[in-house]
Amino acid sequence: MEKIICGIQQMGIGVPNVQEVWKWYRKFFGVNVRVFEEAADAPLMTRYTGGDVHSRTATLALSMDGGGGFEIWQFTSRPTEKATFDIQLGDYGLYACRIKSRDVAASFKYFQENGAEILGELQTAPNGEQSFFTKDPNGNIFNIVEGKGWFQNTGHASKCGGAAGTMIGVSDIEKALALYQDILEYETVVYDETGVFDDLKGLPAGDKKVRRVLLTHKKDRRGPFARLLGPSQIELVQALDRDDTQSIFANRYWGDWGFIHLCFDVQGMDALQKECEAKGFPFTVDSSDTFDMGEAGGRFSYVEDPDGTWIEFVETHKVPIMKKLGWYIHLKNRKPGKHLPNWMLRTMGLNKVKD
Repeated sequence: MEKIICGIQQMGIGVPNVQEVWKWYRKFFGVNVRVFEEAADAPLMTRYTGGDVHSRTATLALSMDGGGGFEIWQFTSRPTEKATFDIQLGDYGLYACRIKSRDVAASFKYFQENGAEILGELQTAPNGEQSFFTKDPNGNIFNIVEGKGWFQNTGHASKCGGAAGTMIGVSDIEKALALYQDILEYETVVYDETGVFDDLKGLPAGDKKVRRVLLTHKKDRRGPFARLLGPSQIELVQALDRDDTQSIFANRYWGDWGFIHLCFDVQGMDALQKECEAKGFPFTVDSSDTFDMGEAGGRFSYVEDPDGTWIEFVETHKVPIMKKLGWYIHLKNRKPGKHLPNWMLRTMGLNKVKD
């Protein structure tokens, strides 16, 4: 089977308080559909958790407006460690999660009126589109951007949907492009600019010179969930006048406080594995067969970008719709690249959590 990148499935977020912060995400982003919620050990991740098997609880949440979801992840066998330094623009790793908005100015007003911490002002990015940055209660940074490719209109008050990409700090943009532009098929450069930028000035070290490259994909993504996950963009940021850049996860475990991985929904994992190996990004973790998440199942794997940022791939085999009725979407024998019908995707909204 050929490799198919179906879209950003979710941004993994390590937190000390799943239920508390998820309530905030529901209020501000409308990410209010529970796909699964499960407590278990993570034996396959020992490479990134100090060689020991640790326990955790994880909740996968989506917005039915469209966009990628959040995998909200919390250690239960140890405290969730925070970075011991102040993370700054240009540090290596997943710096900010892009969130799609139907009306960025209206979202800005909603965030202001509801007491969210906003970094800087409503600004215009180099692509001419409005955007702003906000912090969740744990200090994670989100970039609210003009949304494209909506699935439904749930009428959420913030005008926001799910994840529409990410801003990633890298040490060398040219080296990073081999993964993000080539393997992950963000082939189109929206802009490639160097300087000091007004729209970044509210961020720590946002007044320093950087090179930033915004990547997107021209073709619509294919695959069962592609219409729901929608289009996305990845912005690579390289600090040019800082000599103290470091990895956001230096001396910490995967699963600790912050954005732990960027996860892609894929099909054709074997073909993807061969391509990643041939291009110098071998799988560092591979569940090999169906990995059971209790309510959902699939095969998952990880690669690292040149700076060690974790990219996850999930080939989904089953997804719960109504668990108590034993109603699941089974995907293993469906034709690769084919969209699930919209009515079937909409049934996922039956698992909405109301506040």
